[in-house]
This record gives sequence, structure tokens and C-alpha cells, in this order.
Amino acid sequence: MSLSFTAQATRGTKMNLKNALMAAAITLGLAAPAAAAEKYKIGYDIYFGGNSWSVQLYKEFQAEAEKHKDTVDVAYTESELKADKQVANIEDLITKGVNAIIITPISPTAVIPAVKKARAKGIKVVLLASKIKSADYDALVTVNDEDFGKAGAEWLAKKLNGKGKIIALNGIAGISASDDRWAGAKDVFKAYPDIKIVSAVDASWDYAQAKVAVSNLLAANPEIDGIWSQGGAMTLGAIDAFTAAQRKLVPMTGEDNNGYLKRWVKLEDQGFTSVAPSKPTWLGSESLLVALKLLKGEQVKKDTIFPPPVIDDSNVKKLVREDLSDSFWVNTRLTDDQVRAAFKD
Repeated sequence: MSLSFTAQATRGTKMNLKNALMAAAITLGLAAPAAAAEKYKIGYDIYFGGNSWSVQLYKEFQAEAEKHKDTVDVAYTESELKADKQVANIEDLITKGVNAIIITPISPTAVIPAVKKARAKGIKVVLLASKIKSADYDALVTVNDEDFGKAGAEWLAKKLNGKGKIIALNGIAGISASDDRWAGAKDVFKAYPDIKIVSAVDASWDYAQAKVAVSNLLAANPEIDGIWSQGGAMTLGAIDAFTAAQRKLVPMTGEDNNGYLKRWVKLEDQGFTSVAPSKPTWLGSESLLVALKLLKGEQVKKDTIFPPPVIDDSNVKKLVREDLSDSFWVNTRLTDDQVRAAFKD
């Protein structure tokens, strides 16, 4: 009896010791309970599918998520550039119990109540490529859009020797990227009183809208000396409007869209010159990496704001990809095969 009791006591002591060691390991972060092996649930809102930049932004996120598929499950929503739908999508992701939400705010104000609600429930909120008029978010991942606008404006002002009549082509009014770029450009143009802005048009980063707007302005203005454009598709529309009106091409700013870069290189022998600040689509990839750091409790800057890369006459031929789609944006983390799968034109 005593031998049996001693054996049982020994086994009990070993079991208690094992449990104690496991508890200590968990406390010290050397081991994790089974629940910690569960995947992070991340909600990603595709804010717009209507232009190739926004599509590639989403594809960059998707490619990064594939690299982390063992630890990440993604719930996708799509807002179709409608602020009310984006709010509803955030509410839906909250209901699904995601751990983090990544959004590109369509409105700088409309999403604020939904974002606050998400954070109140412990959900991390990462803003991607666009800001809100509130500090109630966990992280922002973007480039400095004011510097984007300034880079093009400084280049154009110097090309025009500080004087001339120009047209400005903006994106979508109300979206912070467009508003901030134009604010940066206007700050530069204030220093050049002999540069006259004939018209500033909201052309939605769209080729057709820009072409129509520039065509109308050329018909009404015999002298246009330059184009400040914050989007590659809009600059292509401007080029085609000048060509259709049989007007000599003037210095124009653009963006890192591959189709635009191809046209730029093709027109160099006609004296065409440009500059292309960039908002890299790899921000989509970066947003997931930031979200994961937040979920792991790692230190993250609230605002991660990158300087905009700039393409000019000195490096455009090195960066243009004649073998890839016109829809492609060259500042990317995607592989060539991923780009070809995304854009088949």
C-alpha cells in the first residue's frame, strides 16, 4: 500500500511540475495556448475597382496575404467608391468579428463613426493611402501627397521659366489624395505669380474626362503652356487632346502608369518632356504588414508616410516595361507573373 501510494504521489508531483512549467512558459512567452494558433481575421475593403491603380493596390495586398496564408484569413468587401457602402462594409466586418480592418477612406468624414465603433470593440483599424479628419485610427500607411503635388509643380514651374498659362487636372474632389496633391501644387504656384492657372478640373483620374476637359479648354484658349496633372491616365487624355487639336505638345506632369511611361518615351524625339511622382501600389502590401505588427503587439508608428518616388527624363527608360500591360504601375512588389495575371491587355 505504501509503495502504491508513493508511486501515485510521485506521478502527481511530476504532473503538477509539468503543469507549473507549462504555465510559466506561457507567462514568459515561450509557449502559447492552443487558441494562439488560430489565424488572424483581417477585413480588407476594396474601395474602388474602376481604375488600374486601385485594382493593383488590392492585388498587392492580396499577394502579401497569400505569403501569410498560414496565419491570416481575409474577409473582402467592395465599396464601389460609395461612402455609404463603405460604412456598411465596415459595420459588416465588425459583425464578422475580424481582428483588424484595412480601408482606403472614400470620405474623410463619413467613415469616422464606424471606425470609432470598430476600435471600441478592440479591432485595429489601418488607413491605406487616404486619410480621415480624425485621429481615431491605429495606423496610416500612405505617401506624402502634398509632396507629390509639389514635385510636379516645381518641375513644371522650372520648365516654364516661371511664367505661362497652365491647366490643372485633379482626381476626385473630397478624397484626401486628390485634395492634398492640389494643395501642395498650389503652394508652389503661389511663388510664381506669372504662372496663370486657366482652369483646375476634377477629372477623376480618368482618361476620357481629362481628354474632354482639355479639348474644351484648348478650344477656348489659344495659349496653353503646360499641364499639371496628378494622374497618368489624365495626362494621356491631355496628350491626345493636344494631338487632336493639332497643337504642339507642352510640358506635362504625370504618374508612374506604364502606359503613360511608354507614350512618354515614344514622344521624346518630338521634344516631349515630363515628370512622374508616384504613389506606389505596394502600399497595399505594406498595410497588411503594419496590421500584423499591430495584432502581434509590436511597436508601430501611427503615421507611416513615405516620400513619393519620382520618375524623370533621366530614369524613365530604365523603369518603363514595354513587355507588360499599359495598365501596370511600375512601383510594385508584384512579380511579373502576378502583374500579367492581373492585367491581361
